Amino acid sequence: MVVHDGHEYLTEEEKRLKEDRERTKYWKKWGPYVAERQWATVREDYSADGDAWSHFPHDHARSRTFRWGEDGIAGVSDTHGFQNIGFAFWNEEDPFLKERLFGLSNPQGNHGESIKEAHFHVDNTPHSYMKFLYKYPQKLFPYDDLIKENARRTRQDKEYQLLDTGVFDEDRYWDIFIETAKETDDPDELLFRVTAWNRGPDPAPLHIIPHVWFRNTWSWGREPEDKKPNIAAHTEDSARSKHWKLGERYFLLSPSPGVGSSGTDVLPQLMFTENDTNYERLYEQENPQPYVKDAFHRYIVDGEKEAINPNQTGTKCAAWYNFNEDGGVNPGECAVVRFRFTKRDQSYLDEEEFDDIIEKRREEADEFYFRISPLPMTDDLRNIQRQAFSGMMWTKQHYHFIWDQWAKGDPGTLPPPADRMGIRNTQWKHMHCDDILSMPDSWEYPFFAAWDSAFHCIPLAMIDPDFAKKQLDLFTREWYCHPNGQLPAYEWNFGDVNPPVHAWATFRTFKIERKLYGRQDIDFLERVFQKLLLNFTWWVNRKDTDGKNIFEGGFLGLDNIGLFNRSEPLPTGGVLEQADSTGWMAFYCLSMLNIALELAKHRRIYEDIASKFFEHFIFISDAMTFRTGQKDEQSLWNEEDGFYYDAISWGGPWLQQLPVRSLVGLIPLYATATLEPELINKLPSFKKRVDWFVQNRCDLAERNMASIRKRGKGNRILLSIVSKERLEKILARMLDEDEFFSDHGIRSLSKYHKEHPYSMEVKGQEFKVGYVPGDSDTGLFGGNSNWRGPIWLCVNFLLIESLQRFYLFYGPEFKVECPTGSGIEMHLGKVSEEIQHRLQHLFARDDYGRRSINAGDDRLDYDEHWKDYLWFHEFFDGDTGRGLGATHQTGWTGLIARLIHDTG
Repeated sequence: MVVHDGHEYLTEEEKRLKEDRERTKYWKKWGPYVAERQWATVREDYSADGDAWSHFPHDHARSRTFRWGEDGIAGVSDTHGFQNIGFAFWNEEDPFLKERLFGLSNPQGNHGESIKEAHFHVDNTPHSYMKFLYKYPQKLFPYDDLIKENARRTRQDKEYQLLDTGVFDEDRYWDIFIETAKETDDPDELLFRVTAWNRGPDPAPLHIIPHVWFRNTWSWGREPEDKKPNIAAHTEDSARSKHWKLGERYFLLSPSPGVGSSGTDVLPQLMFTENDTNYERLYEQENPQPYVKDAFHRYIVDGEKEAINPNQTGTKCAAWYNFNEDGGVNPGECAVVRFRFTKRDQSYLDEEEFDDIIEKRREEADEFYFRISPLPMTDDLRNIQRQAFSGMMWTKQHYHFIWDQWAKGDPGTLPPPADRMGIRNTQWKHMHCDDILSMPDSWEYPFFAAWDSAFHCIPLAMIDPDFAKKQLDLFTREWYCHPNGQLPAYEWNFGDVNPPVHAWATFRTFKIERKLYGRQDIDFLERVFQKLLLNFTWWVNRKDTDGKNIFEGGFLGLDNIGLFNRSEPLPTGGVLEQADSTGWMAFYCLSMLNIALELAKHRRIYEDIASKFFEHFIFISDAMTFRTGQKDEQSLWNEEDGFYYDAISWGGPWLQQLPVRSLVGLIPLYATATLEPELINKLPSFKKRVDWFVQNRCDLAERNMASIRKRGKGNRILLSIVSKERLEKILARMLDEDEFFSDHGIRSLSKYHKEHPYSMEVKGQEFKVGYVPGDSDTGLFGGNSNWRGPIWLCVNFLLIESLQRFYLFYGPEFKVECPTGSGIEMHLGKVSEEIQHRLQHLFARDDYGRRSINAGDDRLDYDEHWKDYLWFHEFFDGDTGRGLGATHQTGWTGLIARLIHDTG
């Protein structure tokens, strides 16, 4: 939005978002809400032992009905996932249609679950225009090779990826672009265009099979028969669907230009079946009715003509386009499929008008994203940012889960095993989810994770603040948040503990909307704040068991960072006092203080609660160094090493520090805030309480933190766990390239531990932490992520913000060496910029055209059909910047979009 002379100038997409916000038009009713993987999720697990991966494997997915959702390629659905549109392809080599993305389950992968595909989220606005690229091999897809070779490899080996198999050699593959657009004034009118380019040297056949189907809601005994939806043939090139909630809709198809010498158009063949399980294939039981979920595979691939319903009716429909005349599509040419999903009963599709609409939506997407980042930047950075935003949009998902129904089973099915009731999430009986949520990764993590979601909201707030605010609000609502105040972590264990970043994300989202869009949503801020008071209280009551303001925390999202599994009791006995948990809580305190002060500007009653968080922060800050108030008793700070460490408390004054230099010791830097004098002077009650505390508790105010008596630049007050002296010591390690400071950001574990691993023997078992810059070499927490050396954008982002806050107080006069030992001195603002630029270098091309994330792969770096498309990995090699883990985790890796916005 641009404001000039008091008038708003909105882009076309902003106008749509405004209409959606004001509920005059429902532009978000249809969107990319279909998961990329529904199989092997906890929601679909009805096993006795809780082994979700084995209970519903990939091989079952084409034949077995999902209970709680659907999956597909470039899938689009309504906000409740009732009706879905997706795509299948066949190269005449594969044993079944490619209708979902393939990957290895956690037990199959040498580094846990891992997608084995090549697809890219190219573009997406919310959601008038969407573009998805799938690279489909023309050779036999190497399913067996991927499974066997990864099984052969150990955790010390790299993963065996699709590009390693040779299946893309000689460019024998298809670039399949899938575009979706909505009409200018009607969010219910959806246009789909598939353009498949033959990149290979020879003609090749391709079958394109768009699908329209209903999620199975009728097999569970919870809906009356008359609510069962239906889709049936309407004309030769259209089908009509009926749904009790969505009404009537039409699947209107267009003939496609032929690819053979005859020039004859390719006409679609409509096929119909039911979205019901094939019991005969899976369990050798007779099917209740003859037409089942995998019918189109059997009909097209196996030639089983009786597989589809000759009466052309069912709950699942597909249109088969066969491009195989004269050997198929010629090299360098393309096959095109167009269709509408519409409320209008139309007799034909005007291709020229159709293409004009799609092109118009694409131009409007360009305008929308340029408005968000109008400052000059390179084309490469703009492309990186655009795809990061796109990934944030594509990884939205309809997330459906009702604990009571899931735990007890459905009346229309056999009851689940009795042992299953106690396996997981037994304390979360209130959970009732039926929402569009932002996923960390739509294939590897097709479920929400509380702290991931908070980070997602930063880039999301830049393009769709309403959606970001709704995410933050949802997790505090009574059908998510536990009655005791705990926020749910993730579906494998809702009761696990993620870092408390929700308040920070709430305030940042509020400020981003205010700055970029000129809107100040105080109601949102207050609504979430009120419920976070419950969550804060839960943290204090449950994670500070001795009332010392030192927190044990547990897992805290940092999987294998510690010497021990932090989700379990210590094998040594005692209690693990965590520097990061305590740092997170101090950070939480300051985030709540910031919100309270903002609310107090509008509603003075919040001054009291602001005072509460001010004082609570000081108590936590003090406890980080002094456990009992005795000045000579050390806690988590190690003066000799100049670093914070976790420690084992043996009871009483006995404490054993664990000298592992990791992110755990940097997290206390997050807990810093500057108080503006103008604000304090406007809040007399808060000011009075602060002055009283400084005068009457000066022992706490001056002992171990940045003194609140001393004013910084702009007469600001600094609240921080670390004093100036400690800040210098910590930064000396953090900015040392032989410790934390990589060419690509801040490592999660110091490189010092490469030659100096730390170990402890307990009851004959050795526990050891060493520097591992790449994939994890252990199976801890599934083995699919690693916090012992790699770079993670989420924690780097918070470090950058912390340095900026320190700079606001200390100003340009306070400088440190950056890098340590270089002789180059920088103020903290410049240090934060240096880290941002190093993170950008993960993705941006260097002088040789290389991207660090691609690990020197010539195809990814230089091939004209690959080099402009990016994967947004979960984490990155601490030495090389190679992308690791999930490949589409634009969840928190999407934070790069914000960093590019800030620094260009």
